[in-house]
Amino acid sequence: MFKRYRTLRINPILRDMLTETRLHKEDFIYPLFVVNGHGVKNAIDSMPDVFQMSADVLIGECEKLIKKGINKIMLFGIPKIKDSIGSDALNENGLMAETIKFLKRALQDDIFIIADLCFCEYTQHGHCGVLDSKGILNNDATLEFLAQQALILAESQVDMLAPSGMLDGMIYTLKTVLAQNNFYNLPIMSYSTKFASAYYGPFRDVAQSTPIHGDRKSYQQNMANRREAILESLNDENEQADILMVKPALAYLDIIRDIREKSLLPLAAYNVSGEYNLLKLAQKTGAMDYEKLLLETITSMKRAGADIIISYHTQELVDMGLM
Repeated sequence: MFKRYRTLRINPILRDMLTETRLHKEDFIYPLFVVNGHGVKNAIDSMPDVFQMSADVLIGECEKLIKKGINKIMLFGIPKIKDSIGSDALNENGLMAETIKFLKRALQDDIFIIADLCFCEYTQHGHCGVLDSKGILNNDATLEFLAQQALILAESQVDMLAPSGMLDGMIYTLKTVLAQNNFYNLPIMSYSTKFASAYYGPFRDVAQSTPIHGDRKSYQQNMANRREAILESLNDENEQADILMVKPALAYLDIIRDIREKSLLPLAAYNVSGEYNLLKLAQKTGAMDYEKLLLETITSMKRAGADIIISYHTQELVDMGLM
């Protein structure tokens, strides 16, 4: 006799009860971009409904998000002045540090701020750290600057750090310097497996971080390498990362599943700008049912094993009642 699996799918109430994977807004992080100035809200052509905002505008956005139950943001800073070493990120009165202090004074614990910890948005060359005389990223010199940046953000009362440079020794260095300065309880969500991906294009428009020469393949993960991708995350776990991450998400669902099965740490998936842009183009053309497509796409990331999803869709998912 054959098994009738449809028995559990015919009644919609029963179907809902047996749903294995659900989206909850508590699991989502919303990325935001801050720039210098006052009253600034710049639209980005390649990312509909995503804006560069000055801190005074950003605070209004955060207040709106909090009312919707969205209380976790990932903050990216885009300073007006960039140089070879990303000096604004090393300044206690720099854009990111001042924005965090401003938001915390106004919103206190109503908002949880995760700071992107990198140099690509702060350097005029667009790479994620200090370059040597040949134009190649100097790993160990960059670690020293990352440690400085981390302490400045910690002193600004950031709630979590998210180092994104994929540098060797990054988590060990940050955990060491934070402990030495009594920031034992500041968590680190590592971009532990971050692929060198074409899906980052729209983000680089927003962050103005496209490398002016070369690419990031010498430090970001080879998109064809599965075993190496797992090793990268397990290495960051050994260096005491608190949360692991796979970026991008959609083309790397297999890697999310692989790491989920290898690690008991919380695992984040970054639903990146290119993935967002593709769905927005589908919405614009009307070729597919956008709401159903969005729900199916984001659910696949949770089903693959992600505990946390960083997504530009977060606010509209809430507005549509999809979570």
